[in-house]
Amino acid sequence: MILVVGATGLLGSEICGQLAARGKRIRVLTRAASDPAKADRLRALGAEVVSGDLRDADSLSAACQGVSTIVTTASAMPFAYQPGANSPQITDRDGYLSLIAAARDAGVQRFVYTSFPPVAVSFPLQDAKRAVEAGLRSSGLTYTILQPTFFSEVWLSAALGFDYVNRKATIYGSGTNPISWISYRDVAQFAVAALDNGAALDATLELGGPEALSPLEAVGIFERVGGQPFEVSHVPVEALQGQLAAATDPMQQSFTGLMLAYAGGKAIDMRETVKALPVRLTSVEEYARIVCPAAW
Repeated sequence: MILVVGATGLLGSEICGQLAARGKRIRVLTRAASDPAKADRLRALGAEVVSGDLRDADSLSAACQGVSTIVTTASAMPFAYQPGANSPQITDRDGYLSLIAAARDAGVQRFVYTSFPPVAVSFPLQDAKRAVEAGLRSSGLTYTILQPTFFSEVWLSAALGFDYVNRKATIYGSGTNPISWISYRDVAQFAVAALDNGAALDATLELGGPEALSPLEAVGIFERVGGQPFEVSHVPVEALQGQLAAATDPMQQSFTGLMLAYAGGKAIDMRETVKALPVRLTSVEEYARIVCPAAW
């Protein structure tokens, strides 16, 4: 039995679909506030849906019973965030440390944890991720830590300022530093592949796409695919640094920290990783060719 924590989210639901397609037995942990339609879609895949919350240690203990493997993608950010109630410190740090303890007590054998690559600045979500990674490495559980870089479907979308529908792009920093943009669907493939691959045992895997492209190069791809120029604006690094220094809300601090990471770039050489865990990586151009026709 595989327990998926975060199954109603973008990445978690894709992981469940891929596991179901492979005939795996799945249990999913859903919060009381979760969308019932999403839970119904998981049931339609054959998943056992159980109620629980990373902030409720008893529910975690119950969910872990009879489970051999845990795959996690859940986070308080961005949609479930509630100041003082559902935050990076409470959910992404303390909740996950409780889940690790529950998994160990229940005899779980494998734990696949979704994180992101280390960033040079401190902010609540990063601090939570690093604390959980340390807790997992010292837990005695067999673990895989996945550290994907920026999701194409999120960071190259209007939600983060890349409005390809209206051909406008907000770029954080100069836009010249390369990023190995990755599709969330490819991250799901790595999570599933890690379950049965010795190369993923007690391993931390940085994950990126097939090529490192600067944000401005990504804009150029969308312009070429769509045949229309973009209006580009920039948020200077200095402005982001000032915003981080002034922020008091953990959500704002974390988003600003991630924007600074974007501005700094993140190129990942995937050649050895895809040899060990064969996944066909989706390029930014492939993503653009999927979304642009629908938009234009």
